[in-house]
Amino acid sequence: MIDAALIQQCADASLKPAIVEKFIEVAGSTDPLAVAVHAGGRLILMPRSKTPDEALEFMRKYVGKAIVRVGLTQLPAGVGAKDASELKLDLVEPCANLRMGTAMFAKILRTVTKWYGNPKSEEVFPQIFDDAIYAWRTGQFEGESVFRAEDPAGKLGEQLSVPPSETSTTSGQPVEPAVSFQSKPQDAGIRIDLSRIENK
Repeated sequence: MIDAALIQQCADASLKPAIVEKFIEVAGSTDPLAVAVHAGGRLILMPRSKTPDEALEFMRKYVGKAIVRVGLTQLPAGVGAKDASELKLDLVEPCANLRMGTAMFAKILRTVTKWYGNPKSEEVFPQIFDDAIYAWRTGQFEGESVFRAEDPAGKLGEQLSVPPSETSTTSGQPVEPAVSFQSKPQDAGIRIDLSRIENK
């Protein structure tokens, strides 16, 4: 369980502490140095990082090639970064990770709430929260990339970094975006040649 003082000091103020705790419990990690790497729908087993520098090394090795989640909030590493060298140690610093992760999750929660028509009933909140968690894990909500989307509150969320492959998953399994306009060949999504399929 995450320290209440850390939540009070570092978490996004628009989220109640109970929501932050539930978010970390459901979608986060208890290890501030945790690095999770998913490629091709599979989890790549990584040795546990012993130092922030080691965690940063793992991030830099896989960002742009796989989906990389880091820290307490399992924040997507690489959103907005042009190069892996732009990744900083604050991604695994507990307070900074909590601040960035909860700010991004708050934006996603507002996006989902807006889609539901901004209901005032507390009965709807569990469904909204579940959909926001799903969007956090998959990077998508109603076909839109939640990490790059505009904040419905009009605030610009912090530019985090997510590789293009982070923008879509199904049932927790990563999937490349259907349409991708990338400037570098290594950032392009998976393409499948369907020319061998016969039309009948």
